[in-house]
Amino acid sequence: MIRTAALTALVSLSLTAPAMAEGDPVVVELFTSQGCSSCPPADRIMHELAKRDDVIGLALHVDYWDYIGWKDEYADPAHTDRQRAYAREAGRSMIYTPQMVINGQQDVIGAKGLELEHLINAHLTAAPEAEVSATRNGNEVTVDVTPVELPADETYEVRVVQYSPMRHASIRRGELAGHELDYANVVENWQVAGQWDGVAPQEFRASVPLDLPAVVLVQRAGHGPIVAAARVE
Repeated sequence: MIRTAALTALVSLSLTAPAMAEGDPVVVELFTSQGCSSCPPADRIMHELAKRDDVIGLALHVDYWDYIGWKDEYADPAHTDRQRAYAREAGRSMIYTPQMVINGQQDVIGAKGLELEHLINAHLTAAPEAEVSATRNGNEVTVDVTPVELPADETYEVRVVQYSPMRHASIRRGELAGHELDYANVVENWQVAGQWDGVAPQEFRASVPLDLPAVVLVQRAGHGPIVAAARVE
């Protein structure tokens, strides 16, 4: 495991959708940690992504920097497992923070805003592969998925994710000791509603345990590409 070098400047992003954008929002997963001195610039980008309608930004706090003096209170070992799975899928042996993964396919190291925006725009204008919509009634979420143009003989996981729009941390030890930081779209719960063969339209149901916003991701099994995503209405 490595950590990226500290970034001294945050690129000013033009975080707006291109005029030709279409289809589902693009999913940007930020792997971050309160124990990582290089992470605040990327965390600030997540604040901007959280304001966009054409992006689903999710902050997944990892636990592998806890040993250096501060335990990230929002970290989950499952987030570390997901990051490792992405690394294996890409043929890499190392994980690091901060890392942004775009639609489960490409990754951006650190807070490279222009590179991130280029990838987001490319996904926004790509032809859709599947469609997904989701509604919520109390604690139950109903998800409808429809294939558009998916590869044959693949399996997809329908994932329901809940997040806190804003969380605050008063960091007392470690590399960021003394910092008061706000984190946007912190993932709090993650579950698989079911497996989909990608052949015919299908409905899924899931119970969500928290009174928090939710999104749905349709992802090729094995941490492959995210082929569709939607906010739960």
